[in-house]
Amino acid sequence: TPVPITSAKTGHAEVNGIKLYYSITGHGSPVVLLHGGLANSDYWGNQVKALSTKHTVITLDSRGHGRSSRDARPFGYDLMADDVIAVLDKLKIERADVVGWSDGAILGLDLAMRYPQRVGKVFAFAANTQTSGVKEGVEKNPTFSAYIERAGKEYAKLSPTPKEYDAFVEQISHMWASQPNWTTEDLAKIKSPVLIVDGDHDEAIKREHTEYMA
Repeated sequence: TPVPITSAKTGHAEVNGIKLYYSITGHGSPVVLLHGGLANSDYWGNQVKALSTKHTVITLDSRGHGRSSRDARPFGYDLMADDVIAVLDKLKIERADVVGWSDGAILGLDLAMRYPQRVGKVFAFAANTQTSGVKEGVEKNPTFSAYIERAGKEYAKLSPTPKEYDAFVEQISHMWASQPNWTTEDLAKIKSPVLIVDGDHDEAIKREHTEYMA
């Protein structure tokens, strides 16, 4: 995982009952980078360097992830998307493009659906729009299980509740079991230009689901 960008301005925004960590760096049109489930914004280090020469780049640690706190409320994509908007409000950014990976890509679609006036373009890597789009037994995939272990070590170093990784994973697993659950009609409401992207050896998302979304 890349080291944090030292030139970035960082802070914690008090939003929706939690403290959400963010960083902002560069100049130009704003781009928000949203990481995948269990991860943190450090994963975007190489992309931040590439994009910040032409863009104002905002990264967040999603609620409960990385350096951000969580509360007792159940995790949900709508709630996490509301967190993103609250941070943009704090930073006085009216509209931004969104780059998301996995859960972050789902958040990009959620934002495009529910906050169309705040979202420009969306780059959605390894999203799903229904729980049926995820491969059965993904948690047993050796690559994926290695990632869960790695994310746990990073959580212990970064989190304000470093000993609560298992509780956090259980909390977010409830969201994954039932969300997202959007219909084709829901997706048709999106007016932003969206790029649907995935790797050809993705561990989690069924290829036919990626093609359906596109």
